[in-house]
Amino acid sequence: MRVKGHPLVWHTVQPDWLMAVGDDEVEPLLRAHVREVVADFADVIQLWDAINETVIMPVFDNGDNAITPLAASRGRQYLIRLAFEEARAANPAATFVINDFDLSPDYERVIEEALDGGVRIDAIGLQTHMHQGYRGEEEILSIVDRFARFGLPLQLTETTFVSGDLMPLEIEDLNDYRVDAWPTTPEGEARQADDIERHYRSLYGHPAVESLTYWGFTDAGAWLGAPSGIVRADGSPKPSYDVLERLIRGEWWTPPTRVRTDDAGRIRVDGVAGSYTVASGDAAVDFEVGRGVETSSVVELTA
Repeated sequence: MRVKGHPLVWHTVQPDWLMAVGDDEVEPLLRAHVREVVADFADVIQLWDAINETVIMPVFDNGDNAITPLAASRGRQYLIRLAFEEARAANPAATFVINDFDLSPDYERVIEEALDGGVRIDAIGLQTHMHQGYRGEEEILSIVDRFARFGLPLQLTETTFVSGDLMPLEIEDLNDYRVDAWPTTPEGEARQADDIERHYRSLYGHPAVESLTYWGFTDAGAWLGAPSGIVRADGSPKPSYDVLERLIRGEWWTPPTRVRTDDAGRIRVDGVAGSYTVASGDAAVDFEVGRGVETSSVVELTA
């Protein structure tokens, strides 16, 4: 299972003692923290959200923190460069992602300025928490198409669908929504399963989309107390779990298959994009089926 680190730099989670430290002291501490964490976990984590939610970072006003003042005084792009350069210095082989929930043109401008400034970004993270209901294929794909213009892989980093009552649309900051109980319901579970299937199918087929991370496996301890997992709090699977299992392990997973060559010693492989190994006896060779490629190159195996 591939492990991802989230995130290295953010303005919301920090030790309390950092609040008493000024910008001139926060910056070297932050640099050291990024380097140490990436280096310490280099044997486990090769994929990181390097910096999270930079659009709002310099002007965040929903709680005091030590990062927002640093971003305001040094500049947003200064923090982005800090995160990526310190992280890459600690592990040059890792993949580092910029991530945000603000998918407006403001985020596009942030990315454009960073790239123009020479920051090496490996992938673009797009959050899609949909506690207020599925935005639909047309809206989500239009967002993906906008960010695909950068030519970088897109990671749908935080996908959420609830299986209970939907959050009211008038809530602007999802963190402001508080209820005593938010149970999963049969009707909500059916809606969640349908929404997840539509969402995954549409994004799986998009050539710019590299990965999709579902945000929260279980309802137990879920963000905002929402019934957003694909299993219930007691561990029993919801219909959405069955949908994902059917799609991933059924339609999109190529199981080990034994085939016979033709008279010329050739085999035909039909499968989804990904990594494959063909083996005969003790000999084996790896090959790739690329996204958006209908036919793959020929590989030779000498037994």
